[in-house]
Amino acid sequence: MFSVRKVKTKSGSTAVQVVKYKGHTAQVYQHIGSAKNDDELALLRIKAKEWIEEQTAQISLFPDPKQKTLLVERGECIGVTHRFAWQFFMSCAKECSLGDMPSLLLDLAIMRLIEPASKLRSLTLLSHYFGIKYSERIYRNIPKLLCCKTDIEQHAFDLASEKLREPFFFVLYDVTTLYFESFKEDELKVSGFSKDNKPQQPQIVIGLLVTQSGFPLTYEVFSGNTFEGNTMLQIVENFIHRHKSAKPIIVADAAMLDEERLIELQQKNISYIVGARLANTSLMLIKKIHDALQGVNGTVSRFQSKHGHLICDFSLKRYKKETLELNKQVLKAEELVALQSSGSKAKFVKKITKETVALNIPLIEKRKLLLGIKGYCTNLEESELSNEQVISYYHQLWHIEQSFRMSKNDLKVRPIYHRNEDPIRSHVLICFVSLMIEKYLELVTGLSLRDIRFLVWDITESHIQDTLTKEVFVFRSPISKIMESPIACLVRKWKLLPH
Repeated sequence: MFSVRKVKTKSGSTAVQVVKYKGHTAQVYQHIGSAKNDDELALLRIKAKEWIEEQTAQISLFPDPKQKTLLVERGECIGVTHRFAWQFFMSCAKECSLGDMPSLLLDLAIMRLIEPASKLRSLTLLSHYFGIKYSERIYRNIPKLLCCKTDIEQHAFDLASEKLREPFFFVLYDVTTLYFESFKEDELKVSGFSKDNKPQQPQIVIGLLVTQSGFPLTYEVFSGNTFEGNTMLQIVENFIHRHKSAKPIIVADAAMLDEERLIELQQKNISYIVGARLANTSLMLIKKIHDALQGVNGTVSRFQSKHGHLICDFSLKRYKKETLELNKQVLKAEELVALQSSGSKAKFVKKITKETVALNIPLIEKRKLLLGIKGYCTNLEESELSNEQVISYYHQLWHIEQSFRMSKNDLKVRPIYHRNEDPIRSHVLICFVSLMIEKYLELVTGLSLRDIRFLVWDITESHIQDTLTKEVFVFRSPISKIMESPIACLVRKWKLLPH
């Protein structure tokens, strides 16, 4: 049976030890420390009894209280953590019904919200900031995260419809490109039209479907040379197949305007609103549109075209801006004609012969007819959706552009350092989860991720160790600022702070 004994040392201090007596002989099992006064002696005795309880099943009938006080002169800061920040984002993940997802997926997604980095760097930061440790061998587990994609997208839909109360009148679709820090191509990583201005580097194409407020619903990864218009139908069909009750209108920009694709959407009875490329329209129809709108600010008219109903509106502000741009382009074209040079990408300049160029007057006149006019294509009748509603829905596309900016700037989804296909797709999935959490917090609190990150990162835990007893005390920084912020309601709801 263990006992606690006191022994006087040569220096005059009192040593506290854990011993076992065999007859009159004491065998020392643990030296707890040396005390110079009665207060220190009492603390060391408590520490000795705690050691006995931890090492054996020997429990005292009258246990001494745990150490509750710390003398400042005996305190030593052994570390500062940001556990609160992790708890906040993890609570949000659970609020988004992602609590049953693998811990590795959630921890990597949280790290992208806090400090986007490579996977190896993320593991180091998880350990440093939060005390969460993973083996570097997790790389073999990252591709396995892909099996969660369907469940995550279902949770995203449920969250948007049930908690965010998103009306699925329409959804927004767009694509972007993500480049690699590499010049080696394969079937997935292929050079193509780069929206990141990295034409020499291989890339992938990401198609993203979001709600009218920009909350992400589903995504897909395509090879880097895939035409934008060829991505929409696959994602839209999969979404409608999974959610048969939701038959939204698909809203996309003019890059999706492909006659073959729109015919397919009509054949599959999928409603759409797509930006129109009026410059490609016949001169007869352009004159008809120009005459109908008559340059009156806010005027809207509907016309028939080969892509369905064509709704056009005139904006005086847009007219002034486009007129200024056109004048600059015409002036540049006139200078090139004077020099008899076609330029690299000169507008309104046409070749007459191999050596001779001239001003393209018909094209300039056609462009003048379209100044201030914007077009929108839809297969919906006016009785189903008014002209003003079509234009209003299309103007919500900035939400998906914002989601792409959030993923690229806040979450640093690019560049991608993985080489194989499954890790690449897993990386995009991790970023999708991060985007879900970020967008949910933005919609609920009205704050950007930068503001939220600043507030939660300001709450720290200082770990102070008693140099005598080795007892560690944790002191949390003041919470007044965060409790006066818009995220205070979430902190209370998730019971992250006492009282």
